[in-house]
Amino acid sequence: EVIFFSKADYEGVRLPHDDPVVVTLLMELFTMKIIFIDSGSSADILYKHAFDQLRIPTDQLKPVKTPLIGFVGEMVHPLRSIDLFMVADTAPRQTQVQMTFMVV
Repeated sequence: EVIFFSKADYEGVRLPHDDPVVVTLLMELFTMKIIFIDSGSSADILYKHAFDQLRIPTDQLKPVKTPLIGFVGEMVHPLRSIDLFMVADTAPRQTQVQMTFMVV
């Protein structure tokens, strides 16, 4: 399936650009309006504040032992991780995937 962007999607964007893609997806029955997709990252990050708003029981969180290393070498220790389902698009062209997020 071809993904395309309309002129409205380019409002405020200076071309050419190398910014991450920003999309809206359904996450565990909540619409996440700003999701940054950075293909250079090896981890999927969910900030604690966003996790709290999902109202998912904390007993679904799994321990994480490995720290995350940023671009300039800073180290962040995730609080925990969680597997969540993400839904893109609407039926009949809907795609659902399960992703593991590091909660920071």
